[in-house]
Amino acid sequence: MTPELREKLLSGLGNGSIVPYLGPGVLADVINAASGAPIPADSDSLILAMNGDKPMAPKLMYEFPRAAMNVELKRGRNAVSKFLSRTYGETVWTRAAVHDWLKRICPPYVIDINRDTQLQDSYAELPHNLIVGIARLGGSDFRYRLYAYDGVAYHCRETIDPALPILFKPMGTPKPEPSYIASDADYVDYITELMGGFAIPPAVKALRKGKRYLLLGLRLNRDTERMVMADLLHAAAEPAGWVLIEQPSEKERRFCRKVGLELVEADVFDLIDAGRVSQAMPA
Repeated sequence: MTPELREKLLSGLGNGSIVPYLGPGVLADVINAASGAPIPADSDSLILAMNGDKPMAPKLMYEFPRAAMNVELKRGRNAVSKFLSRTYGETVWTRAAVHDWLKRICPPYVIDINRDTQLQDSYAELPHNLIVGIARLGGSDFRYRLYAYDGVAYHCRETIDPALPILFKPMGTPKPEPSYIASDADYVDYITELMGGFAIPPAVKALRKGKRYLLLGLRLNRDTERMVMADLLHAAAEPAGWVLIEQPSEKERRFCRKVGLELVEADVFDLIDAGRVSQAMPA
């Protein structure tokens, strides 16, 4: 990464012209405060954690939504939700360097496909909007819940205050109330409504026009994450932005060319200048 590009990215993140899009790799340095075990964030580590640190069948190990669907069919949807709430809502984790860095920059709009709460914690001192993705919920045409944070607590809202920062957690979060997109069935419903325009609030549809995006900690080898990302980046500028991948595969190179993302062969820790971490992003 050149100094010129780094300065351009930092400037754009600060003024809101570039939107950070956070994947599992931003949590690469996070560990359990009690045991020292790394946080399960990427697909493989989530599957292992959900299955008592034991691998599942090869066809289920391919992707977390597939493994979560298997658990849901055997033990019910609530079993997956309880696992995610226990992992991200009840376990104490150390802070991620990326989230401390984002807290200092305070971008006005952030998309975070992880299910942990560190992004929300970074904005805990500031009033903000929170958008949480939902799936397979009757009684609503939309696939999101809106909350307003007043500096103390979250409150349900029907509209977004565009003057405040917007945190978008499409795959869910344990707070203020647990809600997750996890299994194949969740993703089928969510992506269908995302493509139809029912998973993004109108204010965000207007806000995102002409934005560029910086994908951080996200590999682009898996179809489900690529489909979600492509729809969330709809109406982006041309080119759409940048993705940081230290050792990209040929599949990732082709996909980036297709969707108009500039591939930067570095990772998020190069950008934030926080030193290297021993745990690399999984391929």
